[in-house]
Parts: sequence; structure tokens; C-alpha cells
Amino acid sequence: MTLPQVLSELRRRRVTLVDHLDLLVSTESPSNDPEAIRTCADVVADLSDDMLGVRPEVLHRDQAIHLRWQTGAPRVLLLGHFDTVWPRGTIDRWPFRVTGNTATGPGVFDMKAGVIGGLHVLSLLDDLDDVAMLLTSDEELGSPTSRELIEESAAGVDAVLVLEPSAGGALKVARKGVSLYDILIEGRAAHAGLEPESGVNALTELAHQVLAANQLSRPRDGTTVTPTVATAGTTSNVVPAAARLTLDVRVTTGSEQTRVDEELLRAAPVLSGARLTVTGGPNRPPLQERLATALYDRAVVLATELGIEPPAAARVGGGSDGNFTAAIGIPTLDGLGAVGGGAHAEGEHVALHAVPERTALVHALVLDVLGGVS
Repeated sequence: MTLPQVLSELRRRRVTLVDHLDLLVSTESPSNDPEAIRTCADVVADLSDDMLGVRPEVLHRDQAIHLRWQTGAPRVLLLGHFDTVWPRGTIDRWPFRVTGNTATGPGVFDMKAGVIGGLHVLSLLDDLDDVAMLLTSDEELGSPTSRELIEESAAGVDAVLVLEPSAGGALKVARKGVSLYDILIEGRAAHAGLEPESGVNALTELAHQVLAANQLSRPRDGTTVTPTVATAGTTSNVVPAAARLTLDVRVTTGSEQTRVDEELLRAAPVLSGARLTVTGGPNRPPLQERLATALYDRAVVLATELGIEPPAAARVGGGSDGNFTAAIGIPTLDGLGAVGGGAHAEGEHVALHAVPERTALVHALVLDVLGGVS
């Protein structure tokens, strides 16, 4: 089939695409719920069996389950995740619903529409020898069990196409690196009214550390160090003996990620008698734009050949598993999944007309990388 014929075929599948999306969204899969993850993995495997005549390899890492379709030595890797941020039971009060051109439901945008798109891409290929797909179940937790598997699956391929949702329709050509830290503060309790001076106020020390963390930001370089969670104290009349501060760090370069890491690991208390313990560190390296440029340029050309609007390019602060594949030097293009919005928010949604369009674009990119599109 020509590229426009593939798009026409996918548009004819609209009812099927919506039915598959309904099934997957209605099968809840919060990252930290192993039973729900297993159920959702079974649903994805059953869909694969129905559509492709094959089931994915089920990969166990600690308590997590990941799914991989791979038959040979692939040259292209489709990458995504089937876990969501929504707790079990959300579907009962907010079910999958289609209104006109829009579908809503927990996880529909991030990123179950991308999972369905990936399965339909595989269904359009003559064979799977040159293409693999990996769907993980802990991306929303920072990929603690799947990072090594992602890097292993990507090693040696010519391109990684990430099925994460788009940024307002734009493909994601760069992502910031992510680091996460906890600062545990140990002080000394005392009566807040009788002898506060005999204590070491962990809450006051926490305030000093918040101000120090703010000084590590370099907005002009794209570096942000953001205090996000703080806890301290037990009752109103006790000098707090302990406190905890969580920091979210985003960077555009590896050197900035290293600088902030080194600064935080040598953080020192301001108050005499206070003690600090800093845990955490880099979670995802930056996705550098140079790893996405060639693939993005081809996506624009292929979109034109498909007769759809060429996608814009976006540079975003959030990380994905594509950060890992780009960091090992593999050309990586992200944001090839759903067009819509509201990720991680009540009311996330997908534009249904774009599902076949994005699926056709991913299919065209796969063929292009394999040399099948001029």
C-alpha cells in the first residue's frame, strides 16, 4: 500500500481503534498496583494475539511486568508504557467516553492511545523481524525496573520512535533531564515555650535549605531546582526535631545535571547541631535535540506525503523513556502518540481524528528508517 492508502485503511478502522482504546482505558493500570498491571498486560497481550497472531514476551523485573515484541535483530524500536498515574477505581467515576471527535478517560492521553497506535503499526507490517516494540509498566515511577531493559532493547537499532503523547500536536525533539532528591534534616526537640534555645529547629534548617536550593537554578541555561514537598514538626509546642525536603531538578545539559548533583551532595547545614542526609540523584539524562533532528525532518516530509498537517517541533521540560535511548546515542523522536491534552489531570483527552493520522505517520517513519519509503 502507498502511504495515503495506509492512512485510508486506518481511517476505515476508526470504530475498531475506538473500541480498542475503550478496552485499554477501562482496564486500569496504576504503576504501583501489581495486580492491575498484570491484568492490563494480559489485555494488551490478548489484543496482540487477535491483531497480529502473536503474543509479546512477558519480562519480569522485580515485581514489575514489561512487554516486548521482538523476533530478530530489530532496526527500529517503538517505545512506550501502559501504566498510568490514576488509582484503581477512577474509571468508576470517570469512565471512557466519546463526545464527537474527543475521547476522555483516565490514561487515554498518557498514553493508552499511543499503545493502541503501536499495536496497529505492527499490524500493518509484513513481518516483525526488523521492528521491535517495548511497553513498560513503571515509566510514571521513573522507570526504576525498566531502564536497563530499555537501553538493552534500544542498543544497536537505527531509530527509537517514542509513542508518548504529543505537545499540542507537536513532536518532542528535546526533553530536559530529570533529577530527584530528598534532604532529610535532623535537629533536636525542645519545648517551644520553655526553652526553644536548647533545641535545634529542623524546620528553620529546612527553610535555609530551600533558599540554598533556589540559588542552584540557572533559568537562562534551562536549569530549574524546585522545592516541591516539605514536612516538619509534630505539635505546635515542640521545636521540630526532624524535617524533609523534596527537590525536582530539570536540566538541558549533562554538565548542568552533574553540577547540581555535586552541589546538592555536598550541602551543609546552616544551624549548629543540625545534620543533613541527601539522597537521590539523576533519574533521566537530557534528550538532546541533535538526536531527534533527522527523524523530525523526515516526519515532516512523510506527513506531507500522507496529506496531513506536518507536525511542529517542541522542546519540553518533562522526561520520558526516550531520554534513556537518546543518552546512549540512538536517534530518538518523541511525542508520536496522541494529539490531545490534560496529561495527569482530570479530563485528559484525545482527538480521535488524529489517532489514525499519527499511527500512519509512525508506520511511515518505520518504513523510512528501513529504507522502504523514498
